[in-house]
Amino acid sequence: MGCRDMEKCEAAAKEIRGKTLNPHVYARRLDLASMESIREFAERIKQEEPRVDILINNAGVMRCPQWKTDDGFDMQFGVNHLGHFLLTNLLLDKLKESAPSRVINLASLAHIVGKLDFEDLNWERKKFDTKQAYCQSKLANVLFTRELAKRLQGKSTGCCICGHVWERVRPVFLFVIGPLFSLLVKSPEHGAQPSVYLAVSEELEGVTGRYYDVMTEKEPAPQALDDEAACRLWEVSSRLVGLEHEGQPSVSNPSAEGQNKAAQTNPAQTLGQNVGPAVSTVGL
Repeated sequence: MGCRDMEKCEAAAKEIRGKTLNPHVYARRLDLASMESIREFAERIKQEEPRVDILINNAGVMRCPQWKTDDGFDMQFGVNHLGHFLLTNLLLDKLKESAPSRVINLASLAHIVGKLDFEDLNWERKKFDTKQAYCQSKLANVLFTRELAKRLQGKSTGCCICGHVWERVRPVFLFVIGPLFSLLVKSPEHGAQPSVYLAVSEELEGVTGRYYDVMTEKEPAPQALDDEAACRLWEVSSRLVGLEHEGQPSVSNPSAEGQNKAAQTNPAQTLGQNVGPAVSTVGL
């Protein structure tokens, strides 16, 4: 399990070991707001684990102030999308070696009103809107999964599911809208069920790139079906997290033409530029 809060992670790992009698449950530090931390975690997993059968990308930041990640990205876009994008790509070779394997990305119904502003993904030109920033990151989750499935060509499965765990939301927020909010979100136990189902269900063998609401396949929002936007997001994300000029990502889009190989000292600075389209289990 990769977690930013090691105290909570160690406690959860200990509880799981006790209830399952499985001694092979480990806590590892991972901060999705730091590309350095992501790279260190991925390298450790590759060195210590002979297989990665399932990757569940579960980290999330919801409607925070205009915070920045360690690398200068908007916190919600950086953690919810770029962090998972980088981690998944760094573990892709291990996932493919372990095939059939699965990648589960947690999205949200918020993607329905999400819009990707490629002119200003980092919220530097327009007034910051924390709600829209969150919705943008959730749309990115769905598009990332769609493009990942295309590039993996059946070697691994990518799925998106929606759902919020209300116990993780700030108490003041719950006090104000708790009665309504509790109808829209899930407890930790109920919230985990769809992820577990998508991760281990035999009936989903070979299913990839699909969107699930709870445990039922649903059609995502129209903008989440935009293949051109999905490809563009992949290429932009690759450059921002430094994969492009490292010879990554390890899966390619056969239809993509050329790539801009220029390295960026501070990749977050390029988010304001007009970037055209380059036309074992780990739980987080």
